[in-house]
Amino acid sequence: MPAKKVLLEQGRRGVQVLVLTAGSAAIVREDDRGRRTLLAVRGPGELLGEQSVLGGGERSANVIAVEPSVLHTVPAHAFHAFVEENDLLPLFLRHAFSRVRQGDEIQQELAAAEVPVRLAAALLRLAAPAAEDVPVPVTVRLSQDELAQLIGVHRNTVVQNLAPWRNAGWVRSAPGGGLVLHDLRALRQILAFS
Repeated sequence: MPAKKVLLEQGRRGVQVLVLTAGSAAIVREDDRGRRTLLAVRGPGELLGEQSVLGGGERSANVIAVEPSVLHTVPAHAFHAFVEENDLLPLFLRHAFSRVRQGDEIQQELAAAEVPVRLAAALLRLAAPAAEDVPVPVTVRLSQDELAQLIGVHRNTVVQNLAPWRNAGWVRSAPGGGLVLHDLRALRQILAFS
């Protein structure tokens, strides 16, 4: 799928689950005034849309490809059968609760921290969601607008806070959009001193 393509649409009934095998996808909720809030970014190995399929309801957010991505589609009936045959419902419930808890923790973290700390934490989550030691450089395919939405500030605030990091060589613009992170250790130090 190309970047910026809407993969799953908010308000639609869940009729399929997507398996993301390459690339990344943003989970974006839109309110009734059209304001968008970036809730999370998912990477390879993630399921997308499973909660609305399992719950039988409408999708609570849009899922948008952040970069060119590879996905596999699993129809709802096949997903239900797989979950039932392998007794996976308890596992998926724990996973859903874990995501909600993680979202709450992130919101609390964002409310209390200074902007550089919030920005460093967001970039580190996006760069290395599963591991501390990932080879650098790492490309994060979110725009500065999307980063601003993720940490709850204006775009200009992100630009201002990235400027000294660019000057220090920690980050640079990625060809095709996003940021290339060159020094994850420096970003972790920002968190350590907060």
